[in-house]
Amino acid sequence: MRPLLCCLGLATLLGPCLACPSACSCSTKKNGRLLAECAYKDLQEVPEGLSSNVTILTLSANRIGWLGQGSFAEVPEVQSLWLGYNQIGVVEAGAFALLVHLKNLDLSHNKIADFPWQDLHNLSGLQILKMNNNRLAGLPRDAFHSLKDLRSLWLNDNELTTLAEGTFNNLPSLSQLQIFNNPFNCSCKVFWLKKWTENTSVSITKGGSTLCVAPSRLKGRAVTDIPDRLCVAPSVQLTYLSNLDNTVMYDGLTLTLHCSVAGSPPPEIRWKIQTSSRRVEISGPNVARDGNVKQSQERFLVFKNGTMAIPNFSKKDEGIYTCLAVNDVGMRDVSVNVALAGSENPAEDLLRDDPQASHLGGRSCYKGDEMDPSGAGEKLVIVYHMPRESKSRAGGGLPQVHLGTLLLALGIALCC
Repeated sequence: MRPLLCCLGLATLLGPCLACPSACSCSTKKNGRLLAECAYKDLQEVPEGLSSNVTILTLSANRIGWLGQGSFAEVPEVQSLWLGYNQIGVVEAGAFALLVHLKNLDLSHNKIADFPWQDLHNLSGLQILKMNNNRLAGLPRDAFHSLKDLRSLWLNDNELTTLAEGTFNNLPSLSQLQIFNNPFNCSCKVFWLKKWTENTSVSITKGGSTLCVAPSRLKGRAVTDIPDRLCVAPSVQLTYLSNLDNTVMYDGLTLTLHCSVAGSPPPEIRWKIQTSSRRVEISGPNVARDGNVKQSQERFLVFKNGTMAIPNFSKKDEGIYTCLAVNDVGMRDVSVNVALAGSENPAEDLLRDDPQASHLGGRSCYKGDEMDPSGAGEKLVIVYHMPRESKSRAGGGLPQVHLGTLLLALGIALCC
């Protein structure tokens, strides 16, 4: 009787640990891990009644179509979760967020188009992630950034047309990557991937099958064969247009800067202006062919050819003017710090206010001069005539206003 009572007592103790849904087969492995085997059971949802200490859960080859926020609430200790070959099309946010012990996650061969990527932020111990053979059309740039232990990533056979630069950054343990059989559009947005594959130690399985579907001229070619000449990072030069003659102006000083860019595809020009009172960003020209200003920033006139003009330039317009050149390969910018000064003898005034000006030897710049990159960090003096009002013309004409003295202080390199 006593041995029987002992066995009953032991069964009572172990009973809760070995709780197992009727559709599953549960057992303890030699390493002490508890396995719940629920594959090939025609299940339409994650079964209830699983033990809380299950560490391996196999749900492959069922008919599960939906994963809710609490689908795995009963198995917080799970380390390996196999969900391949189901019909999963919906994954709610939070479905995996609490599985902080997870090391292996298989979601392959499902119908997932949208995934709660923020759930991965808590899974820092994840080592294997299989999401191949789904319907993923895009990934956030930071989808995998918290997965410091990730060794193997499977993304092949999806609907990815592009990948954001940096998608595989911050993955120090990554050794295997599968991205083949995706319909990549080999625009310059994926040119970074070619450069990354050339320098990485990660094994990219079947790399030759990572082919371009578009554009037509590259169809069938490997992503790694995108010609370098098609994708060139922007370069940018900033020049100013000045007028040192005695031309009379009736509307005050006009500062004119010209941004010249090069690259492939042709870069877009953007401007950033930072003055003491405001910050302005202008994307693209705001002056139409007919001269009408299309946007609300009529104070700063931006033309299609890369020129920006600031009529009636005054002390309130002093600040940092930045031209940015942006294309699919990258971005370059160049800045100049513009300040206004003036006196009856501007050269003496500048030397007194700025001792470094004497280092430049009274250098002045003329129309179309480039900001010399070798002078980065120096102050470039542009001397204009001192603004002053002349006597009114006979008949009550407008007062004459000559160009004033401008001091352009180079903030960073002016040619990139």
